[in-house]
Amino acid sequence: MITVSVPTQAVADALGDPGPDARVIVWNPAESDPPAQERERITIACLAHFTGGRTLYGRLAQCPDLKVIQLASAGYEHAAGLVPPGVSLANARGVHDSRVAEMTLLLALASQRRFPANLDAQRRGVWEPDFEAPSLADTKALVVGYGSIGEAIGARLRACEVEVEGVARSARMAPDGTLVHAADGLLSLLPHQDIVIVVTPHEDATDKLVDAAFLAAMRDDALLINVGRGKVVDTDALLAELQSGRLRAALDVTDPEPLPEGHPLWSAPGCIVVPHIAGVERLTNRRFTDVVRRQIEARRHGDDPANFVMMGAFPA
Repeated sequence: MITVSVPTQAVADALGDPGPDARVIVWNPAESDPPAQERERITIACLAHFTGGRTLYGRLAQCPDLKVIQLASAGYEHAAGLVPPGVSLANARGVHDSRVAEMTLLLALASQRRFPANLDAQRRGVWEPDFEAPSLADTKALVVGYGSIGEAIGARLRACEVEVEGVARSARMAPDGTLVHAADGLLSLLPHQDIVIVVTPHEDATDKLVDAAFLAAMRDDALLINVGRGKVVDTDALLAELQSGRLRAALDVTDPEPLPEGHPLWSAPGCIVVPHIAGVERLTNRRFTDVVRRQIEARRHGDDPANFVMMGAFPA
């Protein structure tokens, strides 16, 4: 019998009947130890958004028959080194693509058309038309981290008549026809872009990838959008460019995060900040429940887990 734990009853209800050889229980390892009667039965454990840490993974390690941990996020760097030995970690690749792409498009349009100024004028009750705000159409955008989310962003930007190229570890032609450049040529690409969109995870290779040299290579009045991870951007270097008025930014993620009260990013000119909401899909929505059903099917047939990213290792 395959036993799947989900963090809330709402997720269990959305998942529905998993079949005669599977069952669903409600357990959130961020809140409690595994139920005593289920400890030795749990096969697949689904985690809630924004949960993790040693305590949570220690509770998962109490389940001797656990085979798969299903994250709610596409990023998984926060789980590295914590997954119990012999347990597969799966991410939520594909679940959040549309949602992140929608927010990216919103941030791009809002910044290009200077929408915050319109909202401010409305609050003040004054009529201040801006006929000089640039369009999104006919701009060039570079998506840094061109994976499945990057493809979803590219599709929406092209619908707005934007010329899109990508950057990834190695050069290739993406399935959607986008030219993807190798990461080692990134700095040479930046001077030719109106918009640079960062979608990369945070790891050693991307820590402060967007540093002073990166920003200096961007053309005047270019827009930086970060919907990846806050630590990919050097906040001090970005603030210097924003305060000079040379660059603009739209940030779904920041470093530090949450952004504390009084932080200069809140009031930096040309900067839009939203509180890390681009990619948080409801776990009751079909995109997540479809992934869980695929995990059950994979387990049922002895296949590799869907969205497998890493295996927990025994200590050295």
